[in-house]
Amino acid sequence: MGLSLFALAVGTFGIGTTEFVIMGLLPQVAAGLGVTVTEAGHLISAYALGVVVGAPLLAGATVSFSRRTLLIALMGTFAVGNLLSALAPEMGSLLLIRFLTGLPHGAFFGAASVAGASMVTRSHRARAVSKVFLGLTIANVAGVPLGTLIGQVAGWRATFALIGVIGLLAVAAVWAFVPDAAPVEGGRAALKSELGAMRNPQVLLALGAVVFGFGAMFACYSYVTPMLTQVGGFSPSIVTVLLAVVGLGMTAGSVLGGRFSDRAPLKTLCGCLVALAVVLATFPLTVGTPWLAVLSLFGAGMFSLALGPAIQTRIMDIVGEAPTMASAAIQSASNVANSLGAWLGGMVIAAGFGLLAPALVGAALAVVGLAVLMVSGGLQVHARRVRRREAGVGAVTLAAA
Repeated sequence: MGLSLFALAVGTFGIGTTEFVIMGLLPQVAAGLGVTVTEAGHLISAYALGVVVGAPLLAGATVSFSRRTLLIALMGTFAVGNLLSALAPEMGSLLLIRFLTGLPHGAFFGAASVAGASMVTRSHRARAVSKVFLGLTIANVAGVPLGTLIGQVAGWRATFALIGVIGLLAVAAVWAFVPDAAPVEGGRAALKSELGAMRNPQVLLALGAVVFGFGAMFACYSYVTPMLTQVGGFSPSIVTVLLAVVGLGMTAGSVLGGRFSDRAPLKTLCGCLVALAVVLATFPLTVGTPWLAVLSLFGAGMFSLALGPAIQTRIMDIVGEAPTMASAAIQSASNVANSLGAWLGGMVIAAGFGLLAPALVGAALAVVGLAVLMVSGGLQVHARRVRRREAGVGAVTLAAA
């Protein structure tokens, strides 16, 4: 089981690296392709659009595939996409390739999460999912800085080529260590069941919590560098270290979130959003004090990534035997959160509220996410009362008969 989860984590490490490393390589890509940095920034949007579109689409289209076959196909597509990115001759082709490379992102995360959870008992599912997500957090700590450094020294194409090789290694590891599962019987019926799960109001509320919860983090994180340098007074070299602190917090959050989510996923989600709201709301007060700024950045990373295994476990509890599409949709929702948070954060800066305003926007988004979860919890309690009432009426009727 350990090797199986490691194989899946290698895949999420590669995916996490390619998703975020482009942000640090925009100047090199722009210079290499003869475009402006703003035009090169469209590569970020192209990949995110691929994730949003591909996650539910591929998860639905491949619902009858065996688990290992699906994971290999998705990771193989990802690897080829990165290798082709390294060979792209001009901006237009690279945009298309980045979009296509983003397509398997969400479906792989969804399938890998379900695969990891299926290897353990019900009481250890969230911990297994957190180990799958560990590759994503390590990507932020090590993969992205290393990929950025390689791109600066050897060129951005070398970075994408290396990520492609990591993808191929993940394919080999999945083939060697991840146990296969029989294909789902009755592809059309399985797809109907998956689509039915997506219409469940509780699933929609959970995905809404993802949008606002992760959007809270991205509203602040998208502008954290100018906050730290222009307001906090940190040097650019120190900011690199502070961003690694965020990554360490994400790693801790992934592990701790898995442990707490095995006991109570909904309570874990609510607790993380409350804590995240407090950290972001107080960031304007702590950013000027080095040790407080470090604690805030670590806390923001920890409480935001702890949401990952918690929301995955919550989704699996809701949908039961049809988790594939809903699990993949989490990645679509997180990329919507990325765009929403960055847009709202930029909007308040442009409106003249200052560089620290995005942190307050993030706190507000976390509170909205908490409100969504409270609605979800209220509906859950109501449904339980209805079932108990119906069971009581049924018992009385049976006794009378």
